[in-house]
Amino acid sequence: MRWPESLRPLRMARVAVVAPVESLRDALARVADAGAVEFDLPPERTAQGEAARMLQRAGGVSREPALLPSVPDLDDLASRHRLDLLAGEATLEEHGAAAFRRDGVAALAGWTPEATRTELAARLAETGAAVVPLPHPRGAEAPTLLPRAAREADGRGSLAALVDTYGTVPYADLDPTPLAWAAYVLMFGMMFGDVGHGLMLVVGAVALLAGYPRRLSRLRRVWPFVLGAGVTSTAFGALYGEFFGPTHVVPELWLDPLDSPVELLAAAIGVGAVLLSGAYAIGIANRWREGGWPVALYEPSGIAGACAFLGLGALAGGAYLGLPWLAVTGGVLGALGLGLAFTGFLVSGGGGGTGLVQAVVEVFDLVVRLGANVVSFARLAAFGLTHAALAGIVWSGTAALWDRGSAPAAALAAVVFAAGTAVTFALEALVAGVQALRLEYYELFSRLFRTQGRPFRPWHIPMIAQEVDDSCPQK
Repeated sequence: MRWPESLRPLRMARVAVVAPVESLRDALARVADAGAVEFDLPPERTAQGEAARMLQRAGGVSREPALLPSVPDLDDLASRHRLDLLAGEATLEEHGAAAFRRDGVAALAGWTPEATRTELAARLAETGAAVVPLPHPRGAEAPTLLPRAAREADGRGSLAALVDTYGTVPYADLDPTPLAWAAYVLMFGMMFGDVGHGLMLVVGAVALLAGYPRRLSRLRRVWPFVLGAGVTSTAFGALYGEFFGPTHVVPELWLDPLDSPVELLAAAIGVGAVLLSGAYAIGIANRWREGGWPVALYEPSGIAGACAFLGLGALAGGAYLGLPWLAVTGGVLGALGLGLAFTGFLVSGGGGGTGLVQAVVEVFDLVVRLGANVVSFARLAAFGLTHAALAGIVWSGTAALWDRGSAPAAALAAVVFAAGTAVTFALEALVAGVQALRLEYYELFSRLFRTQGRPFRPWHIPMIAQEVDDSCPQK
């Protein structure tokens, strides 16, 4: 799969599983075993079938339903206490009852990935069933299945939590997962810049990947975040000249945060402007995929917002630097963006006097939010300064005790350094992680997504061998 295709959800096909009524059960069993179709079921529950009633009498629902290839004897399953097989048959009955029936044929509509349709049709052909393509219903959005979710084993799948916690990527939108990860670890590193602390994170990521400690094995999937944060923290620590504080172990390659707070603040806002520009670029692509050029042109998260953002930024930069050509160009571009946004707000407000007032208020709010969004990235510098200051305090206390020259003072210096480093590391890692997440969600993702999609949830019940083992009752 080429990388541009990996940024798009998998193409979904609207299909109907059509089977003779007498073989509907076997066809549905094969669909359930394939785990590749999400059926449209009515919200209300259908009447219970025989398997469901027997399951209820036998003691409830099995946690892991299963199916047999052919129709089983329900009484035999109940006598063997095979709740898993009874639960599987009950689910088949429920889906069969929801099927549309006419002239001895039953059909059930749903969604499946386009790439799996041929294979699914081959499996159903053995039962006399078929997979019939259907047109997409007007106004209905297909469920989302991202390539990374379809390949659970690859390293990229471990990055999914960052986007999935915010919401499901709409079917028409691009998947920003790898770019979101890169932005997150970049912002974290700028706030947590210290070579020593960064290397501690790298060691932690390697330990998680190796499965240590065992009690934290469930956190293994977050190792790419820890590793990325460690690498960027180490890089920014080298730029700041920080190694467990201002120890002078590594040279300062760029600036000292405490000595150059204004320069660090300007750099943080510059990083924010670059990240916002990238978010607008993806937002424009998403708006175009969602509704074509009209949506992409007039939406605040589309071309209109991007022009206003870049134009007002160029206007402010030209005025500050004394570059009239830049200020004039920025003013024209900003006016174009605000004009497009005003038109979009006016149309969505229904026109007339009320729509005009609403559009004016919305444009004013857009300008205020653009300024607030840029300034919000100043926290990258603020928390970078805080991290450097706390590490500096720990190192100053350690150095003062060590300079006394006595053995007790040296031992106390080691304790102060270890305890202070642990507290600073834990506190600042938590703060940087939360603040980077906040910037990701509120400043960047708000431009990527207008709505949320719904995840693809295929119906899956595994099929087991025909034989039923008496010695292994399922309870």
